[in-house]
Amino acid sequence: MALEDLKPSEKNALFDLRLKLQNFLTSDPTSSNLSSLWGVPLLHSQSNPCLDTVLLKFLRARDFNADESLRMLQRRLRWREEYGVDGILEQESDSDSDLDFCGTTYMCGFDREGHPVCYNVFRSFRQSGLCRKTLGTKGSCERFLRWRVRFMEKGIQEFLSFEPGKASAMLQVIDLKDSLGSSMKEVRSAMERMIKLFQDNYPEFVVKNIFVNVSFRYYTYHALFSPLLTPRTKSKFVFVRPSKVTETLLKYINLENIPNTYGGFKRENDEEFSAENGKASEASLKGGSIAIVEIAITEPRVTLVWDITVVGWEVMYKEEFKPDDEFSYNILIQEERKLEQSMRNSFYFNETGKLALTIENKTFKKKRIFYRSKTKPTIPSYNLL
Repeated sequence: MALEDLKPSEKNALFDLRLKLQNFLTSDPTSSNLSSLWGVPLLHSQSNPCLDTVLLKFLRARDFNADESLRMLQRRLRWREEYGVDGILEQESDSDSDLDFCGTTYMCGFDREGHPVCYNVFRSFRQSGLCRKTLGTKGSCERFLRWRVRFMEKGIQEFLSFEPGKASAMLQVIDLKDSLGSSMKEVRSAMERMIKLFQDNYPEFVVKNIFVNVSFRYYTYHALFSPLLTPRTKSKFVFVRPSKVTETLLKYINLENIPNTYGGFKRENDEEFSAENGKASEASLKGGSIAIVEIAITEPRVTLVWDITVVGWEVMYKEEFKPDDEFSYNILIQEERKLEQSMRNSFYFNETGKLALTIENKTFKKKRIFYRSKTKPTIPSYNLL
C-alpha cells in the first residue's frame, strides 16, 4: 500500500511511530547496534524509502496503534540480537544437510500478485526414525527452528523488497498430508512453535497461509492452537481438503507456477517449457460428458510434448493419434485410465495428424481442463545407426 493510500489516521500513526522509534534509538545507549532491520536503516535521519514499508508491517500487526507497534518492534530487535539472527546466515553447516534433504521447505514460483510462494511439506518426516532424529529432543527442535529462521532470512534477502510497490511478503502453502499420526507429534509441536515465532517476529510477511490436504481431524487439532494466533493472523488462514487443492491454489497462483505435485505444470529444472512457451489453454467439461482436446501435428518427423491436468480429478483419460492419411492407422498412445495427477507425455510422430486427448467426466460436477504443448524437430534414433 502506497503512503498516499493510507487513511489520515493511519498516516498519523506512521508519523508517530517514526518519531517514537527515533527517540528510542537515540536515547537508549544499548540500542546503538539495533539501528537497522533486514538491511533497512531505522534512524529517520538516514533517509530510506524502505523504512515506511517496514514500519507499516508492525503498525498493521497492531491495528495502527503506534505505542503497541513500537513495543513489538523493540521486542523484535531485542530478540534478533539475543537469537543471533545476523550471524545465523553464516552458521550454515553440513550438520543441517538432513533438514535440507527432507525438503520440508522450499520456494517455488510466484502468485498472481507477484508474491513469492513458500511451500512447507512435513510428510517427509514420516521416514523411519527421521521425525524423532530431527525433532525428538529440545536441542534438535531448536536446531530445526534456527534452520527455519535462516531459511526465512534468506527468503527475505533473495525474494522480497521493501521498496514501495514491490512484493514485501510471501504466500505460504503448508501441506498437512499424513501429519496427524502419533508418530508426527514432534512435527506438530515444532509447527506450533514456528508459527508463534514468525507471528511475533516477522509481522505481515505472509499474505496468506494456505493449509492443503487438511483432514477432518485437523480442524479439531487447529482449535487447540488457534488461541495462540491474533485475529489478523487467523484471517490469513485458508484450509483446503485434498479434493480441492488445485482448485484453491488456482485462486492465488497461475497454473504454470503451481508444482505438478499439486496439479499444476511447474516442474523443477524443466527443460521443455519456459515462461515464453509455457502458457496453458483451458477448456471446460460438463458433468456426465466427454471432451476431446485435439492438438494438431502440422509437420512430420517431430516430437510433441504435452501437459494436461483436470481440476477436481475423478475423470477417465486416454491419448490417441489420428493421422491425416486415411489409409494410416490410429495409434493408441495411452490406454484409458483414471487421471489422478498432472500428466506429461511425449511422442514422436512420423506423419501429420491430430493428437486426441479424451477426458470423460462421470460425475455431475463441471471440470476445468488445462493443457499445453510444444513440438520439436526430431531425428529418429534408428536413422543414426
